[in-house]
Amino acid sequence: MPKRKKSQKNKTNTKILTYIAWALVLVALILSALLAGYYIGFSDGKSKTEKIYSQKNAEQKALLKKLENSLIKKTLSVNTRLKSVLKKETKQYISASHEIDGNSLANIPKMAKRKKILAPHKARLAIIIDDVGTKTQVEAIKSLRLPLTMSFLPPSKARPNTAKLAKLEKLYMVHLPMEAQNWSAEEPNTLRIHDQQTKISARIKEIKQLFPNVKYINNHTGSKFTSSEVAMNRLIFALNANNIHFIDSRTTAQTKAPKVLKNFGLKYVSRDVFLDHHMDKPYVLEQIKKAIKVAKSHGTAIAIGHPHKNTLQALYESKELLKDVELVYINRL
Repeated sequence: MPKRKKSQKNKTNTKILTYIAWALVLVALILSALLAGYYIGFSDGKSKTEKIYSQKNAEQKALLKKLENSLIKKTLSVNTRLKSVLKKETKQYISASHEIDGNSLANIPKMAKRKKILAPHKARLAIIIDDVGTKTQVEAIKSLRLPLTMSFLPPSKARPNTAKLAKLEKLYMVHLPMEAQNWSAEEPNTLRIHDQQTKISARIKEIKQLFPNVKYINNHTGSKFTSSEVAMNRLIFALNANNIHFIDSRTTAQTKAPKVLKNFGLKYVSRDVFLDHHMDKPYVLEQIKKAIKVAKSHGTAIAIGHPHKNTLQALYESKELLKDVELVYINRL
């Protein structure tokens, strides 16, 4: 039987199938490579993203830690300064807050009803710190970063540098010693009710020479002096001649300052609240609230405190509370 030739058609089909198979293998390899590349890239990108996020998180934590340390350092700095003030408070340091005719005078005076000042700004409160006499006290007061008006005692043997310290300040007052009804720790050169006009005028001229930029004076003690109309007439005459304003610390309800100032055609300005008639901190904190209340009620108010540790700490702790009013220097009332 003769041999049959193999079909060309079968050979052709086999070749086509082989080519298709190789093509599929090639496509599979390409797809596998692309897929592997995608996952590797995604993994690398994810790793980089996590690294960046981790780095930012670490930076934020470092910043928060830095701010926290700064706040702690600032608080410690204030407390250190206040402790220094406390060390300076010896038996010789007696505050004028004790020279008051009765506890009622520690609060707002009931002499005359004040009209509320209508203004486009918040109620204003000025806080005067009396009895300032040392560099340590000045540093402690300034460390609070509050606009507190310092009233310096005139230079004396116990506090020789008060005028020099005052000259370093843009605004200050002088806390002028005046005769009290009953006061054992009298300051040198205290003005008395029987002092003649020449003596009082000479003293004010001396104060002006010592404190060239002084614009405001308030009385240290002075319950007896300010209750004498004759003495107050002589004082206001001398102050007026030197362009100095008098602010009544109100150590007595019998003060003649309102009447005398009215006779001179001048405005009467006085203290509303004593912050530290009692020097425990809870009392001072309550007096600060009272001063804020008075300011809101009348539009303005004046509070007087002293550079005691508890007073300054109470003011430091009341910073948020004091935002309810505009705390200002005395010249802005």
